Amino acid sequence: MRSQALRADLLMLLTAMIWGSSFVAQRLGMDSIGPFLYSGLRFALATLALLPVLWLLQYRARHAPAPTMSRQLILGGMAMGLALTLGINLQQVGLLFTSVTNSGFITGLYVIIVPLLGLLLGQRASLGIWLGASLAVVGMFLLSVGEGFQVAPGDWIQLAGAFIWGVHVLLVGFFAGRHDPLRLALVQFATCAVISLLLAVILEDIHLEAIIAAGPAILYGGLFGVAVGFTLQVIAQKHAIASHAAIILSLEAVFAAVAGALLLGEALAIKGYFGCALMLGGMFLAQLWPKKAPPQAAL
Repeated sequence: MRSQALRADLLMLLTAMIWGSSFVAQRLGMDSIGPFLYSGLRFALATLALLPVLWLLQYRARHAPAPTMSRQLILGGMAMGLALTLGINLQQVGLLFTSVTNSGFITGLYVIIVPLLGLLLGQRASLGIWLGASLAVVGMFLLSVGEGFQVAPGDWIQLAGAFIWGVHVLLVGFFAGRHDPLRLALVQFATCAVISLLLAVILEDIHLEAIIAAGPAILYGGLFGVAVGFTLQVIAQKHAIASHAAIILSLEAVFAAVAGALLLGEALAIKGYFGCALMLGGMFLAQLWPKKAPPQAAL
């Protein structure tokens, strides 16, 4: 069990690194094509990349019964895919109006949003959650609010996306323990690709030259950001300790800030860096706050 938990934590750390660096590819891809086309193409690429992996695993385990694409698995993958489509496209559109650093940290707020959403399911939130959420709100104020107390439109979009990512994490946690994670990932990728491409056809201009120009960003975003990153998330959450997983995934924001600084030359004012620190501290506090032990049953 401890080795499985350690493996899950390492997979989550790798996922956070990949997701953080993918913010740069997402931003650069939109220099040539629209947000929905970028999302649709990279998720279509990830779907195609996952097919031979599934075939190879099934071939190597040909003497064992292969998991089936049951109706429950397909519906679960589609539910995950719908949340993923909304979350990724809100994030993608938001990047048009804000920086990679802001996007990474605001998206990371889903770590706190997940337990707050649990309130709707009748779950009580600990004092650590409320303290962490308060720190995160102050941090976002310092990061996002500019002169005249105005918030960039992209930051509001990223905040809306963070709530959707919270729903997505809950869905992945629910379905990953009940179905084959790779097949779940395949269905959610295909769902996101189809919906995003339909939106692109309806709302955006599509030109082959522009797609070719965005090729490197599509390849990185599709193969690493999606095919590797989101697949690792589904696999790792099958055996992850919830508190460890949430903390490690929240490091996505740090990796996004580092990638934005190194590759895009992004820089923040001092209060912005202080805001990032408060948001990260709030995420950690919400997850590391001691949990009350369940009451012992009377003997």
